[in-house]
Amino acid sequence: MPDQTKAQEDKRRLLLDAAVRVFARKGYHAARVGDIAEEAGVAYGLLYHYFSSKEEVLRDVFRETWRALIATIENVERAGDSPREQLRKVAEILLRSWRREPDLVRVLVLEVTRSQLLAGEMDEIVASFSAIQSIVERGQADGSIRSDLDARLASYVFYGAIDELLTGWVLGRLPDSEEDVARAERTVVEIVAGGLAPEHAGAPA
Repeated sequence: MPDQTKAQEDKRRLLLDAAVRVFARKGYHAARVGDIAEEAGVAYGLLYHYFSSKEEVLRDVFRETWRALIATIENVERAGDSPREQLRKVAEILLRSWRREPDLVRVLVLEVTRSQLLAGEMDEIVASFSAIQSIVERGQADGSIRSDLDARLASYVFYGAIDELLTGWVLGRLPDSEEDVARAERTVVEIVAGGLAPEHAGAPA
């Protein structure tokens, strides 16, 4: 990457990271462009060199985060572990993001996934469900995951359980120590992935 291009990307990243901190602290609607610039330690007008509006900043936070999530899930899938172990790793990565990047998770839960501003920006979310669905389908193919369930719906149930736990931590409804996060990971895997095991299969729908 040429030095100038890298410098521009570094500045853009600086602004996005600052925006996440500001949105987490003040909320998207209360935050101002000037707040983001001040947090980043740059001139007010510089933000408009990289983003057309505060809404575009939020959109880019959303897009980049979900694209990174999809890439992470695909990397887990390529690692060659059993489908159940892959689901465990995905749960671990997602749930432990609360400990690694609480501001980002707060913004994603409160400002992005529930925002009408991004109603048309759902391709990345759907792609993340598809990545989880492919893990489930591979488990169905090798017999380690019950075949009588809809893999697409199973991916939504799996992600939905994780999303609700993250929401509980963001809203302060659940304890969130390192031990609590590890317990949440085990619970998701045992309830959701365990329920996908062939021995729990019921009569086909």
